[in-house]
Amino acid sequence: MLRIGLIGCGTIGTTICKAIDNGTIEAELVAIYDRNLDDVENLLSELKRSKPQVMEAAEMIKNIDLLVECASQKAVYEIIPTALHAHCDVMIMSIGAFSDENLYRTIEELARENNCKVYLPSGAIVGIDGLKSASAEEIYSVTLTTQKPPRGLAGAPYIIRNNIDLDTIAGKTVIFEGPASEAVKEFPANVNVAATISLAGIGFDKTTVKIVANPALTRNVHEIAVEGSFGKFTTKVENLPSPANPKTSYLASLSAIATLKKLSNPIQTGT
Repeated sequence: MLRIGLIGCGTIGTTICKAIDNGTIEAELVAIYDRNLDDVENLLSELKRSKPQVMEAAEMIKNIDLLVECASQKAVYEIIPTALHAHCDVMIMSIGAFSDENLYRTIEELARENNCKVYLPSGAIVGIDGLKSASAEEIYSVTLTTQKPPRGLAGAPYIIRNNIDLDTIAGKTVIFEGPASEAVKEFPANVNVAATISLAGIGFDKTTVKIVANPALTRNVHEIAVEGSFGKFTTKVENLPSPANPKTSYLASLSAIATLKKLSNPIQTGT
């Protein structure tokens, strides 16, 4: 049985651990860790069958087959290279860290050198399978359009620097349009979605991102439009928040569970 260690006991980490605990994921939860001890204690109290040990990453990776990162981009820098050096497979939820091309290349090389796998779930979007298929030939363009209620953009560096008054937006308004390489810096809350699309398709510089403030919305909406030698396709998802945390899309947690279920399934469906 796959032995799993998990870093980050927030919303997504807790959802994954519960799925292992109730048998949705066929695996053994060996260890967990979070710098927030309250999150660790809360998670342990909700588990019924699993009895994971609490241990830091350096010790954890000696006792597991797969390290699951659900903590932060900083954790990707600090923990993932160490795990790969120890010949431990990894699953990364903070995919936005890969907007740093040097980090991506480093992890790719370490995985290859140590015969490890790095799993990147689709997260809060759909259509990654089609995008990966299209990338087997030429892709002409990839555009991500993200619509949010205006207050959902509060605090973004782009909003602050340009003194945009979100409270005065009365209708659907394009706030930003540019390459994903710029969008991930200007709108950090959208970084995972833009990063996943860029990595699966034509890269950060060639992927276009539009950020739209729409006061009529109560949900975050992500639309992907792809054109290439295969033809064209579009996808759209309207994300409901996680029941445990309104700042996290429920689909992101479900994507992590689906990825782990796939690892233990002898039949692999989809690209």
